[in-house]
Amino acid sequence: MADNEFGYTAWGRDWVRLAEPLRQTRPDPLLPRARTIARNQGIQATVEGRIVRAHLHRGGQASVTHLEVAPLTRRAVAAIAAVIPDPTLLTDEMHRALRTAGVAPAPELAAVDCSCSARTERCVHVLATLYDIARRVDENPRLALDIQGYFEAAHSDSEVRAEQSRWTPINTLDPGCFFELA
Repeated sequence: MADNEFGYTAWGRDWVRLAEPLRQTRPDPLLPRARTIARNQGIQATVEGRIVRAHLHRGGQASVTHLEVAPLTRRAVAAIAAVIPDPTLLTDEMHRALRTAGVAPAPELAAVDCSCSARTERCVHVLATLYDIARRVDENPRLALDIQGYFEAAHSDSEVRAEQSRWTPINTLDPGCFFELA
């Protein structure tokens, strides 16, 4: 697999599997185009905590992609810390050791959004963003744990993970707080 430009490390391969799931039974026609966009640095992605925002400009069109990665559970953080005491340099052997210990270091997407007209979670922009992140993780495997919130959770004392909701349900709002009744 050394010839593959995306996912040539085990850490990056986890990100490629988000774009190319093993359960997929037929070829996805968007994958070659997404790989070309990521290969030619056609996507400008920024990582802020567990959120990846990417911008793609082609001609007169622009798309904004938003990926939110699910945080690691407290049990997973403790198991990773037990298997990998010093995560400064992550290797494929460490990835294998985690899998052997029963810990899945693969990321899970909590939310996916793109501003393009495709209106699907697997548009070419989302796939190109996944390939771009896979390339970055191949270059720096530590990013794979960082983007899942490992380093924040490893230093926090809280046993309970505080999950921030992305949206506020409308039925939880009190109209009296927003409107003055006369």
